[in-house]
Amino acid sequence: MRTTKAVFITLICLIFLSLNGISQQLPHYTQWSSHQFAINPAHAGIKNCLDAHLLYRNQWTGFDGAPTSGFLTVSAPIESLRKHAYSPRHGFGARLEYDNIGQFSTNRLNLAYAAHFNFTPDTRLSLGLYGGFVQFSYSPKNTVTIKPDVVITKESNFIKPDATFGAWWNGKNYYLGMVFQNLITSKWNNLGIDSKFRFHSIFTGGYRYSIHEKLTFLPAFILKIPPSAPISLDLNLSFDYHNKAGFGIGYRNTDAFLFMAHIKVKQQLTINYSFDYVLSAMRPSLLGSHEISLNFLTCKPLDLRATKCSLFE
Repeated sequence: MRTTKAVFITLICLIFLSLNGISQQLPHYTQWSSHQFAINPAHAGIKNCLDAHLLYRNQWTGFDGAPTSGFLTVSAPIESLRKHAYSPRHGFGARLEYDNIGQFSTNRLNLAYAAHFNFTPDTRLSLGLYGGFVQFSYSPKNTVTIKPDVVITKESNFIKPDATFGAWWNGKNYYLGMVFQNLITSKWNNLGIDSKFRFHSIFTGGYRYSIHEKLTFLPAFILKIPPSAPISLDLNLSFDYHNKAGFGIGYRNTDAFLFMAHIKVKQQLTINYSFDYVLSAMRPSLLGSHEISLNFLTCKPLDLRATKCSLFE
């Protein structure tokens, strides 16, 4: 196990401290479809009530130094006088996110603002911005390298400004999203020659189909484009019964089959769980990846008799 840990940490150091710094720097979540605001600031205040999300992810369980990540988000609409039904609405929110992998730790604190423009009762364009700070640290403790490297043995801890732009378009039964993360490409102090936060692009989309009055399914995708690392694509298919419970399956082109389930408690609290079955050569040493999350709303759906997708309530 110690040998495995040494090799893992060495690989992480080589990836993160490479001259080009091309690795993907942001965590990914299997339950992204249920927590849109954690990715896209355009979702701030999109619902007419307080919306809070809490998530924890344990990736590659059983592997020393494997990533752990999570977030806490809260958003709400801003009450304002509107001249007519299609006047812009506004929302605000906050996100606290952490991501740990090996000797690296990243913490983000962002505030969000979004404006929502309705063109018809069912079509809406939302634009949002995250602004805040990212704290990044590297500890050389227990780092193992094939050859001594003075850069890798230096400890680093710094805070940089952080910004993300997001756009969201939805109709009654579909949505499209676009996110640009790491808009401020700050350099990493004392870590490599050209190591820095790099620009990332994300595209999302989904369409809701009604099978029965009480049963719907939602195929959805998320496409992540890091600067030079392999493109990541998640394809998900989620089923919802009577707006009370559901399950889903998915596939990530980089490494995993995905399994998801959720249940609602009194229509305001949703409990979500997901499991990633790893497909890569690392699979024999792993117990997969796990996510568990809670979602709390202060409002209730207007019609409990029909199934609704939480994205459009």
